[in-house]
Amino acid sequence: MEKENEDFLHFDPKGMSIPKLQGLVQGAVAPRPIAFASTIDLMGRPNLSPFSFFNVFGMNPPLLIFSPSRRGHDNTLKDTYLNVKEVAEVVINVVSYNMVQQVSDSSANFPRGVNEFEKTGFGMLPSDLVKPFRVKESPVQFECKVIQVIETGSQGSAGNLVICEILRMHIDPAILDGNGRIDPYKIDLVGRMGRDYYVRASGPAIFEVPKPEN
Repeated sequence: MEKENEDFLHFDPKGMSIPKLQGLVQGAVAPRPIAFASTIDLMGRPNLSPFSFFNVFGMNPPLLIFSPSRRGHDNTLKDTYLNVKEVAEVVINVVSYNMVQQVSDSSANFPRGVNEFEKTGFGMLPSDLVKPFRVKESPVQFECKVIQVIETGSQGSAGNLVICEILRMHIDPAILDGNGRIDPYKIDLVGRMGRDYYVRASGPAIFEVPKPEN
């Protein structure tokens, strides 16, 4: 390997500002699925907020992990984090294209206790096994119990990993194919890119690559 012919730029995270680092990492690690997390505090006040530091991490048990990180500008904690520490339950709603603007609106820095369902116009559905509400407009909703929260640091932009076990799934039958599987064209998901960009998993953006036989 001839490194002297390399045209790449090189960056050391420890020598960069957090906003610069975040912009490059989030621009490269994309598209990211969005956890539209519904939580509730001890007073019974609902909260709704999107997080793109999110994915599935196991099936036995079925685990989802998302991170309501500390705010970078003032190192404060997000309501979602505070709520799951008080009530260890969450509903993770997936985000389809027709929800994007309202989902973005819900990320505004509302005062603690404000109901983002009401602010953004999303419908509230009661859950079967947990206290937080489900988002009516979401095509798939996961009722989860929080089994662990891992704080990765105490400074601004540090992650807080919320490890959730799926207790029940709610799926809109309109997004299923004839074999009862989720149809990627019908679910019409969106993901987060860097900065204010999103991507729509629809039309020619979806393609299939068969797995190797061995």
